[in-house]
Amino acid sequence: MAPPDQGAQLAALKPWLVDTGPLVAFLSRKDPDHERMSEVLGAFPGRMLSTGAVVTEAMFFLAKARVGPAALAELVSSGGIVIVDVFQPSDLRAAARLMSRYEDTPMDFADATLVLTGEALGVLDILTLDRRGFSTFRTSSGEPFRLALDAS
Repeated sequence: MAPPDQGAQLAALKPWLVDTGPLVAFLSRKDPDHERMSEVLGAFPGRMLSTGAVVTEAMFFLAKARVGPAALAELVSSGGIVIVDVFQPSDLRAAARLMSRYEDTPMDFADATLVLTGEALGVLDILTLDRRGFSTFRTSSGEPFRLALDAS
């Protein structure tokens, strides 16, 4: 258990939603954004949240990297990222509605699960390389997402 002052400090830290692109860049040295994501994530003191859809997508992109899938599995299992379950039937229907609503942008399933997670948990800060999408996407109440890379 953390000392009281450290616990209060940790509670004050804002969590970030984390999209596929930053995870792939962070874990793949060949990715053009690797250094930037290493700096950003290395300096981030808060809690990272993501979804199973993002992990699935990242595993696909990291499959070509020799240790990519194992590195992602280790990052998740070590508690580096909390994975939120967004696979219940009602979540799938809500994701499909969002994907239809934002088909011009476009929004994929992983993006939709991040929007749903952000709305459900009240977390609007997102680490993403998808500026266009997450500058456009909104919660059901119209709240915009805050792009973490714009703040860093």
